[in-house]
Amino acid sequence: MEYDFTLKYQLAADDCDLDQIVERLAEAGCDDATIGVGQPGRVALVFAREGATALQALLSALEDVKQAVPSARLVEAAPDFVGLTDVADVAGVSRQNMRKLMLSHAAEFPIPVHEGNPSVWHLSDVLTWLNTRGGYDIKPDVLEIARSAKQVNLAKEARELEPRINQQLEYLLA
Repeated sequence: MEYDFTLKYQLAADDCDLDQIVERLAEAGCDDATIGVGQPGRVALVFAREGATALQALLSALEDVKQAVPSARLVEAAPDFVGLTDVADVAGVSRQNMRKLMLSHAAEFPIPVHEGNPSVWHLSDVLTWLNTRGGYDIKPDVLEIARSAKQVNLAKEARELEPRINQQLEYLLA
């Protein structure tokens, strides 16, 4: 099955030749991605990658990028962090409808990753919640890639914690 996702990276200071990076990415197997280099020091790859599972497709892309640009640091795997408008687009409803659902089902609606203006959720959490309610056309491949992107982002963040904090959190969150 083909999965659509985006990987965003921060480039090392010595990786400044973008043409060379694009070439290396293509040679490493990222020829199924559209590569964006608009923001200085960053690169984004929009993949349409085949895989037995979404996680397998995502991990193979991560591996290919690491091979091509070893110093690149993953910023985010997407689709994951979204606002209500993004969720509404995926679910095929209006933003107003999504906001109404969130407000009228505040006790059951997924907790945002960031609450503020705007609030941000994990896409997979909201899509899973919508699936349990029924009546929404949530494509299984979109939900699967959103779950996989969330796992990659959570693992990336967890790696950056000190081991002592990891142990303490493991105990407190169990």
